[in-house]
Amino acid sequence: MSETRTLHLPDVDLVHDLHGPVPPADGRPLLFMIGQPMCADGFADLAAQFPDRTVVTYDPRGLGRSTVRRDGRTDQRPEDQAADLHALKEHLAPGGRVEVFGSSGGAVAGLAWVALFPDDVATLVAHEPPSTWLLPDAAEVDRAFGAVREAYQAGGQGRGMAQFIALTMWPGELTDAYFAQPPADPAMFGMPNDDDGSRDDPLLSERSATVTTYRYDLDAIAAAPTRVVAGVGEETGDTITARTARALAERLGEEAVLFPSHHGGFIGGGPENPYAGKPVEFGATLRSVFDGD
Repeated sequence: MSETRTLHLPDVDLVHDLHGPVPPADGRPLLFMIGQPMCADGFADLAAQFPDRTVVTYDPRGLGRSTVRRDGRTDQRPEDQAADLHALKEHLAPGGRVEVFGSSGGAVAGLAWVALFPDDVATLVAHEPPSTWLLPDAAEVDRAFGAVREAYQAGGQGRGMAQFIALTMWPGELTDAYFAQPPADPAMFGMPNDDDGSRDDPLLSERSATVTTYRYDLDAIAAAPTRVVAGVGEETGDTITARTARALAERLGEEAVLFPSHHGGFIGGGPENPYAGKPVEFGATLRSVFDGD
């Protein structure tokens, strides 16, 4: 059973789902699963692997069902998400601590949360945060992401997404060979080249730049009483988010934990996601991390 609620904050109405009772029946902390730009529905398969826990999922401000926004902004700032998550935690578990699984941009939000509100989170699993500033070729990666946004602005969804996929599939550091390639062709990835005219995609527009370039305070994270675990997919290879995850682990003085499948390895298959992950196996690994195994 799940229940949808809305937390009315001064500058946003934050829609969230509770999978289980609050307070939890088993006495364990609430388990938050957070993404960006992924919303609550992206965690359905993973939440199903924790029927014994109370799982909290939400739509970040400005996305999904949380589009009632009164801050006058359209971008996605991790520090705003951290404040939203703190408020949601205080609403559901005042004074308590929670466990968190953060995916991609949600991992960045989770790291910002720990840095800014160090008493909120007992354990954070940060799975492949796209924190490009951690990389030795950060300037080249920023240039490449700029080219993604330029392709999107010039040609729309198909061209922007094709350029994004080509970038995120590139193994290792970005070299002259990467930048010498012609623009990515949407047909290569089975996508149409038609332009619907919209330019507000949260992944391909300027909104995403505030996520990849956000510098959370690593010293504050290290000093927090939070156990932080960096996760990386076994199939992600040496692509950008694998490299950022390992770079984060190195900065924290630990080894990245290997998770089954790829960047979205916790999502099942179906018509909307032909690139299926392994949610059952992923959930088992995540459970073992939270249990300290």
